[in-house]
Amino acid sequence: MKYVRCFMLFFLVSSLAIGQQVSNVELVDAFSGKTFSTARHPSSTTMVFVFTSLTCPYAKLYEDRILALHQKYSGQNVIFMLVNPHAGQTDESKEQMATLTWARDSGIPFLMDNDQAFTQQTSVRKIPEVVLISSGPTGYSIAYQGAIDNNAQSASSATVHYLDNALRDILSKKRPSPAITRAVGCNIRLKN
Repeated sequence: MKYVRCFMLFFLVSSLAIGQQVSNVELVDAFSGKTFSTARHPSSTTMVFVFTSLTCPYAKLYEDRILALHQKYSGQNVIFMLVNPHAGQTDESKEQMATLTWARDSGIPFLMDNDQAFTQQTSVRKIPEVVLISSGPTGYSIAYQGAIDNNAQSASSATVHYLDNALRDILSKKRPSPAITRAVGCNIRLKN
């Protein structure tokens, strides 16, 4: 009985994030200096926010996989953004962020969440962790949150590609399953 209660509590808490409405996100892009806003994108757009940083070794392991997914889904009303929840902290300045050439050269914005408002709104805790936002009848909401795949160490050893599957489901007008997974990586250092 104790285990059933624990499972139900975990399910209730984890399901609250999925389907959660997302208010307009406005973050500055470290590459262009311009403000990115979800309000400026058509309601048919699916947005993939990958929380990352310059100093997390797990983030570096996923760079090629993020780029491959960006290329695979470009032209399908899917846009990718990197979000740095450590922007402005040591080794994470705007100038240092602007040196991330693989993202800049492929047109992926690198957004600075200086006050961590978006990080806290989405309850992201790991780097890298993905928040996939899609439009619905009442605006944007979280459709998937969690890991990119099931093997942080080796792309070739990954057997479940969570983000790819979620994007495929959304483009097929289905609800992603699973809608939430456990991300593995560096802990986000939340400001007090």
